Amino acid sequence: MENACTNLNQVARSVRLLNIDGFSLTAGMGGDYCLRSIWNVDGYELEVLIYPGTTWVALKLVFLSQARTQWGVRASMACQLVDLSRELEPCHEYAVSETFHHPQDFGALVFMDRNKIPSGYIKDDMLTLRCAITVLKELPAPTIPAEEVIAQPSTNLHQHLGELLQSEMGADVTFLVCDESFAAHKYILAARSPVFKAQFFGEMKDKCSARVEIKDMEPAAFRAMLHFMYTDTVPELDRPLEEVTTMAQHLLVAADMYGLERLKLVCEIKLCGGITVHTAATTLALAEQHGCSKLKAKCVEFIVSTPPVLEAVLATDGYKHLESSCPLVLTELLKSVHVSKS
Repeated sequence: MENACTNLNQVARSVRLLNIDGFSLTAGMGGDYCLRSIWNVDGYELEVLIYPGTTWVALKLVFLSQARTQWGVRASMACQLVDLSRELEPCHEYAVSETFHHPQDFGALVFMDRNKIPSGYIKDDMLTLRCAITVLKELPAPTIPAEEVIAQPSTNLHQHLGELLQSEMGADVTFLVCDESFAAHKYILAARSPVFKAQFFGEMKDKCSARVEIKDMEPAAFRAMLHFMYTDTVPELDRPLEEVTTMAQHLLVAADMYGLERLKLVCEIKLCGGITVHTAATTLALAEQHGCSKLKAKCVEFIVSTPPVLEAVLATDGYKHLESSCPLVLTELLKSVHVSKS
């Protein structure tokens, strides 16, 4: 009996040798100094950035194209040291994988402590990395002749409710947020939020609740929350990560305040993918204050990932806020630092 093998996934892969000439001269160049290499894999343009100047040699895979499908592009980068003279075997392979959607989406890889790189891999002051980028190709969907099946139409409920919100037709409550007003419908808000349900229809309902003042929230965040309650979408979070971190933080607070668990989870997932030195401490404080355990773990993991990252985070204003607002988190952070060193 013959065995049959079917490939369910297809990938495109490109492999290159990247030489860092004058490797010793890059020491102490700082975290902004990087070497660039442009790649084209399966029609997508990507860029590999190598940061050799700090204590750790790090790499970043930057997506420069736009995904062809709404699900994004799944890509990975693997890297290892190689000896061109073949006297030494390639070292352990390090890899990172991400799903990319928009230009400038990226995945970061902390490769190796430069002080621990075996000298045998450095020849004539040149370090060679073998990098491989793999992209999961989009397989064509099987087609069925139109006469054999009647396709079910996609839902447009969110579109109609969005138009209702925009037109303000039949609105029976107005929210005042700073200097802006927002008209809405009590029954829709009550169906989406247990807080609004109690406020408008509970035992302690406000008989004169045609106008409600919202404090401690930015108008842009309230507008985005209101749009989500009608349409279940958050267009404000569809832009690149570095542009939406502040909005995601504000929306997470709003979602927790009004019991919008799905919106809270959407914000938590978005923030998990965009933690940086400048946002790690403030995001950790939010995660602690609003019960986001996964986001909290991601922030701690990032902060203690390397000594340079830890040092940089400790120097931010966000860390000072973390110290004053969530002192108990610092104990957990210190424990994680101790574990990472052991």
